[in-house]
Amino acid sequence: MKIKSLNFYMLSGILSSALLVGGFGALQASNVDTFLHGEDVAVAQPQGDTKTSQPKKKLTQAERDRAMQKFMAAVNIVENGYVSDVDMNEIIEKAISGMLSNLDAHSAYLTQKDYEDLHAKTSGSFSGIGIMVGMKDGALTIIAPLDDTPAKKVGLKSGDIILKIDDKPTIDMKIDQAVSLMKGKRGTKVNLTIIRTGESKPLQFEVKRDEVKVRSTFVSKVEDTDYVYVRVATFDKNVTQEVRKGLKQFGKFKGIILDLRGNPGGLLDQAVSLVSLFVKDGVVVSERGKIENIELKTSGKADFLDSPLVVLVNGGSASASEIVAGSLQDHKRAVVVGESTFGKGSVQKVFPFGRDAKEALKLTIAKYYLPTGRSIQAVGITPDIKVAEGEVPVGPANQLEFKEADLKRHLKNELLNDENKEDSKASKADNDDKTITQEMIMKDIQLKSAIDVLKTWVVVNAK
Repeated sequence: MKIKSLNFYMLSGILSSALLVGGFGALQASNVDTFLHGEDVAVAQPQGDTKTSQPKKKLTQAERDRAMQKFMAAVNIVENGYVSDVDMNEIIEKAISGMLSNLDAHSAYLTQKDYEDLHAKTSGSFSGIGIMVGMKDGALTIIAPLDDTPAKKVGLKSGDIILKIDDKPTIDMKIDQAVSLMKGKRGTKVNLTIIRTGESKPLQFEVKRDEVKVRSTFVSKVEDTDYVYVRVATFDKNVTQEVRKGLKQFGKFKGIILDLRGNPGGLLDQAVSLVSLFVKDGVVVSERGKIENIELKTSGKADFLDSPLVVLVNGGSASASEIVAGSLQDHKRAVVVGESTFGKGSVQKVFPFGRDAKEALKLTIAKYYLPTGRSIQAVGITPDIKVAEGEVPVGPANQLEFKEADLKRHLKNELLNDENKEDSKASKADNDDKTITQEMIMKDIQLKSAIDVLKTWVVVNAK
């Protein structure tokens, strides 16, 4: 397969970073365009200009010639006067790299090796630590540690700022360079120096690289309710299919909790088709730029159009997950609960170029806009109900509470035989694997708040 065929969109400039660090995707290059514009996605060209910024006045040919002369004069000065020997090819590569990196945090020049690495990372799994990284306020920031990965297990969190990778400071470091430093062979270790809000001094984390395999979806019953919990960890090519299948297996239910917390994004077509499960008609998201100006609409099917829906988000929800939450919010189809999202709303595209197209430019070409016309970029999604992370308070601190029923149950349990105790343990283990238990809910106040919203929704609609 020729690398030239790899020409696809990078959601918010973090898909490549995620793959290189965490390795959650396994996409064949020839199929990427299908994933991005699948059968469930309707694409319409908007009529006329739609709020795009006015282009600058074009230079005359004479002005363009003078600009090129200025550039070539600088190249000649460097080639002839720099303290070390550098040839023309090296100077031009550095010039291109500098040009792209100075546009924004996500545009970049991919040398032949970088381009081959990108192709390799989208063609199979590999070792990493399992984090999504991005630039926020000029700092290298963890967007989200992926579920069940080395980064998650050692305690790295959304919003952590990476100050050093091993002994190398990240100030003025490009994302791709940071990614290269963090990736490595399975079993090797990388040390991260982290700045975390609320901590008085930097934290040190030693992370052992491992094979990263992320379970993108998880669908479960919520104990003692008629609600279904849907967790989407990343947007891979199977998300919508698995969510639809998971919900249908429960038959009738009275509400859905869609958990997008810590979801750093993924494939755009899956974001659009996931919204299409809950919204019948309308725009999901628009792309506006110089060469991209399109609207992506729902499929018109909406398998779960009438089910009450609550969406959970936090600072680790980025890109595709922000599109889903924001679109459902704009269509007044869901109540969004949690914390403000990351704010990644730009589109990157890879342009192969150079001799034999073995090099590439990764260029920001557009921004995302939600159905109401608002932008995600650097703003994110503000929840309808703001709830900070934490456990559910259970009464005054250090106070032991008793009820008569608790005492009776305690006495009864003491009289149970060992066999019944073992059966109870086995039943609880099975239940924990398939059900969101009350114990889990009490440790997650955002989830508890989402359940309370659904209860209120059902009560109000019943009147």
